[in-house]
Amino acid sequence: MERNRIIAVAGAGIGGLTAALALARAGFGVRLLERSETLSEAGAGIQISPNAGRVLALLGLDDAVARLSAEPAALEVRSGRSGRRIATLPFGPAFARRYGVPYRTIHRADLLDVLAGAAMAEADVDLKAGHAVSEFAIHARGLTIACETRAGMREVTAAALVAADGAGSLVRRMMPDGAARHPMGRTAWRAVISAEAAPPAMAHDRVGLWLGSGGHVVHYPVRGGREFNLVAVTPDPPAAAAQPAGFGDLMKRFRRWNRDVLAILAAPIDWRRWPITMVDPAAPWARGPVVLLGDAAHAMAPFLAQGGAMAMEDAYVLAQKLALQPDAPAAAFAAFERDRRPRVTRVWNAAHGTADLYHMGGPPAALRNAGMRLAGGGLLLRRYRWIFGWTPPAPVMQRAPTGSGTGIARTKRV
Repeated sequence: MERNRIIAVAGAGIGGLTAALALARAGFGVRLLERSETLSEAGAGIQISPNAGRVLALLGLDDAVARLSAEPAALEVRSGRSGRRIATLPFGPAFARRYGVPYRTIHRADLLDVLAGAAMAEADVDLKAGHAVSEFAIHARGLTIACETRAGMREVTAAALVAADGAGSLVRRMMPDGAARHPMGRTAWRAVISAEAAPPAMAHDRVGLWLGSGGHVVHYPVRGGREFNLVAVTPDPPAAAAQPAGFGDLMKRFRRWNRDVLAILAAPIDWRRWPITMVDPAAPWARGPVVLLGDAAHAMAPFLAQGGAMAMEDAYVLAQKLALQPDAPAAAFAAFERDRRPRVTRVWNAAHGTADLYHMGGPPAALRNAGMRLAGGGLLLRRYRWIFGWTPPAPVMQRAPTGSGTGIARTKRV
């Protein structure tokens, strides 16, 4: 393939793999640079709202994702102190009909496997595992990327570089005026348990959300309902990295909560702590033929479950922008940034504000709960139509996956 059709993608997580697949389907060759020797995904579960589900469907992955995921019937909100139900937001057949795809929950490793399998089946995706991007140099015909490997430094040439290397993005740190990630002052405690080990309060057919002073707890089924993903969020001093977490440390923070919540928190064998970090989306995302996407550009609070969804949206839109201007990646990336920044910023701000809503205590919490009960689940769900109703752009170029080494000869404009 011609050099001006080669795009390097740094990072083979959810955003990077989605970008690699979308770019290959749009007629580009992809050099997928992953620092790890094997593909892996941090965390445990991810919620696939309809806006992300549409991207996966356009990439031909809907059936594969459906086989490995669960489809909760509702989101049930309860008080962490009393255990009383506050509201139920329905995710049933009417929801799926409205948005065209259901609300799904899946283990991150399973989603990564689906994306990796599809990307690796593309003849024009070349995975270079164990390649950690250390620097890049922009020149007249594209750029050269230096990568650290076990065998020493290796260079990769490409027409452009897409950085999907997470909140700690090295590429972002090398860009002028790149945003610094900053701690939110909250920690996510994560675990996975089998359905058999789940206490009765963890309903098998819904997402559970427990709200309380200074924290909240979320749980939902994954792997077709055979397991549960469990997340507890608390205020905490910033931690340097993910680390094991003792049961006693967690229970101190929830000792005054309802006994159902305590039973849920006691179910996992072990927990891991993840400091929540954020990246301001107002900083530049693009510099010439280099662009950031997903957490590298705008890592956000997880309280609307949209971090992964925004990365998948980014990846698909980026591929279409580049397909419109295949010989001008700098212009395509600038157009991508203009297109995506308003939506991402709105979601970023909404997610950040939700933290205060979830963690209220005392009279403000009582008013919140009363307002949610009065509104009802249907009205509360309608507040998120602007998120769930997002529609991906029509593909500029499209071809069936080949996996046969036939390159881009069969592309067509649609």
